[in-house]
Amino acid sequence: MFATAAGWQTVGLLLLSNVFMTVAWYGHLKDLAAKPWYVAALVSWGIALFEYLLQVPANRIGYSNGFTLAQLKITQEVITLAVFVPFSILVMGQSFKLDYVWAGLCLMGAVYFIFRS
Repeated sequence: MFATAAGWQTVGLLLLSNVFMTVAWYGHLKDLAAKPWYVAALVSWGIALFEYLLQVPANRIGYSNGFTLAQLKITQEVITLAVFVPFSILVMGQSFKLDYVWAGLCLMGAVYFIFRS
């Protein structure tokens, strides 16, 4: 499934959309901490618009090319962790935790089960 052009396009668009969503969800905690919550919400919504402009076509391309709904969701969750861990360490200054490895292994189990048939 991932070996097709549509599969790679789906994954690439989901990856880019998740970068925008991670920044929208968590970037304000660092950059807008002194601002009122509604300012952070408006900025986050503005960033999230770009996430949706990438995520919606990604899911449509994937679904129309053989991904099931569950496969799209599990793929998104794997990408979420792959984007979140570097973001939390490099941008937010958090420490690496072994729990990230365990969470990744659990997600790999989910990938196995959802794609095995």
